[in-house]
Amino acid sequence: MVLDVGGESTRPYAEEVSAEDELARVIPVIQGLSAHIRAEGEEAAVSVDTYKAEVAAKALEAGACIVNDISSCQFDPGMIDVLAQYKPGYVLMHSPGRPGQMQDSPRYDSVVDEIIAFFEKHIRILTAAGLPEDNIVIDPGIGFGKTLEHNLQILASIEAFGVLGLPLFVGLSNKSMFGKLLGLEVGDRKNATQAAIAVLASRGVRVHRVHEVALTMQTLTVAEAMRPGRRVLETKGAL
Repeated sequence: MVLDVGGESTRPYAEEVSAEDELARVIPVIQGLSAHIRAEGEEAAVSVDTYKAEVAAKALEAGACIVNDISSCQFDPGMIDVLAQYKPGYVLMHSPGRPGQMQDSPRYDSVVDEIIAFFEKHIRILTAAGLPEDNIVIDPGIGFGKTLEHNLQILASIEAFGVLGLPLFVGLSNKSMFGKLLGLEVGDRKNATQAAIAVLASRGVRVHRVHEVALTMQTLTVAEAMRPGRRVLETKGAL
């Protein structure tokens, strides 16, 4: 399990937060979580959700071991130096721009092909800088600079990203796409979220960013139990 700690909203049109404010929000939480994990021997890791190099560096020093960066090092060039120095786990996400502009008429000739080409380019940049490729997972950035149709095309073609040979990270939890597709308010999107996670898990997605952790664990357990080729479970007294 990974606990993802963020101090700035990156939803469409969200206002940016200063590095000082972001640090004040995330560092005490990361320190507390890291201390608890060590003391209890928990099988968990702490991730920092930031695109700022300063925040990433101080979060890694405070106990985080993963950087979840919506910008792919494009908003703050210093992020590449941080990754090269600390060599953390890194979530390489696709977004065509900052949250304040990314939803302004996003256009693609072929959204899946363009995102794959984007990943290929940035994986080369990261590995050339010194970040091991094994430390990278890829996130197609559902809802980041994409229309509902773009999101659905990405999800329908999720296996295509396997050409990159890296684990897939997908964040669908209670996304606005479910509001547009089903007319649901945020609090009513749990069922749609779990249905989508079950489908993606069956199609090879290994990492899911969620809000309802216990519910998702049930979903993933059922999806694994129904996976073709799974090890048959022996039960006693079953009818």
